[in-house]
Amino acid sequence: MHDIIIIGAGVAGCACARELSRYSANILVLDKAEDVCCGTSKANSAIVHAGYDAAHGSLMAKLNVEGSRRMPALAKELDFAYAQCGSLVVCLSEEDRPALQKLYENGIANGVEGLRIIERDELAAMEPNVSDQAVAALWAPTGGIVCPFGLTYALAENAAKNGAQFQFNTAVTGLHPLADGRGWAIETDRGTLETRCIVNAAGVYADVLHNMADADHPMKITARRGDYFLLDHTAGQHVRHTVFQLPGKYGKGVLVTPTVHGNLLIGPTAIDVEDKEATATTAAGLDEVRAKAGLAVRDLPLRQTITSFAGLRAHEARHDFFIGEIAPGFVDCAAIESPGLSSAPAIGAMVADIVRDSLHLKENPVFDPTRKGILDPKTLDFAARAELIKQNPAYGQIICRCESVTEGEIVDAIHRVPGARSLDGVKRRTRAGMGRCQAGFCSPRVMEILARELGVDQSEITKSGGDSKIIVGTNKDTF
Repeated sequence: MHDIIIIGAGVAGCACARELSRYSANILVLDKAEDVCCGTSKANSAIVHAGYDAAHGSLMAKLNVEGSRRMPALAKELDFAYAQCGSLVVCLSEEDRPALQKLYENGIANGVEGLRIIERDELAAMEPNVSDQAVAALWAPTGGIVCPFGLTYALAENAAKNGAQFQFNTAVTGLHPLADGRGWAIETDRGTLETRCIVNAAGVYADVLHNMADADHPMKITARRGDYFLLDHTAGQHVRHTVFQLPGKYGKGVLVTPTVHGNLLIGPTAIDVEDKEATATTAAGLDEVRAKAGLAVRDLPLRQTITSFAGLRAHEARHDFFIGEIAPGFVDCAAIESPGLSSAPAIGAMVADIVRDSLHLKENPVFDPTRKGILDPKTLDFAARAELIKQNPAYGQIICRCESVTEGEIVDAIHRVPGARSLDGVKRRTRAGMGRCQAGFCSPRVMEILARELGVDQSEITKSGGDSKIIVGTNKDTF
């Protein structure tokens, strides 16, 4: 029997796993997908929100501010990409100033540091491409940007380093308390598992698990789709900070932000959908982003778009996180929508405290809080890079030309725990396939490396697990 089974390997689930690995416990993380970071966590705005927006007094506000404060130190400890670039909420009309002031006051009440309202001249100096209609903005210096894949993988790898196990391609089909009251039975498509405690971090499906455990207090999570455009590196400096638009007479607008990898990201929409797997972009959704993109920032180079994508947020009508032990040994970590990414470090700590007290866990005497990320040769000086290539020639073999990703980085990504098993797994860990050609050139070589390192035939390599195989036959089979 496991002590703890965490259902869901997104950023919240992996944060819970990492924090719980501080204690001596048998921890298993389950996910129906083929890797960590395959749901909500893989497709979002990559923003570390400062915490001025969430309603004062809400759990969301508390954990957002705490998570944002933890992020700089965590980035150093776990070696993932993070930048505290600051954020601006742009006011486009004098009549909307009261709303800007209200947002400022809410942020101060939430404990956000450094907040202030800046006027047009200072705003234009900070952001030369700000809209001509901009009259003022809320400046939040503690706002930041992060790689959502990098954060999630870092948490997962550190949890695994400290003893947590991961099991993928495993869908939960049911659960019920054990007859002796010692915990829970979790039914899956790969058999039944038993555990003393369940952590429900299942994203848009968290309501399904919640309702299995507590049908008397049902929860309904709505999948809220957000469409985005990702622009090339050549557009990455169009803004220097994350730029939001204050909701007002021009509507809600969309954000424009640099990314930690030098791209420009624009979006999202907010469209409620019934299908919890509906991550396809739509013409209407992308048209909405185009229409609103230039409201706060002018001259956006949308022709430099290299891809568009959509993600789903786990929206609950009360618009707050739901974290707590709703039944003996069943802990909800549910309705984690934006700012869930920003809040993840604090969410993990809160859940770990609840589980620790419930199971009376003792500290793990060999817990190691550090993790070293995948080595990027581009960060080394010429001499150090030459020495690295001398020691390991794979770091001299460029596989992805757009992002200058080497074979050495890809091999490293495959052999980590949990490691890459698909093209998308490699892409999210190393950026091979993230560039201008969107994997048009490097996919065959990445497939060769995956097959070689995993000891399988290339025909078994998938884009993203499951049935997403790339090779469906060979030419000579048709003759």
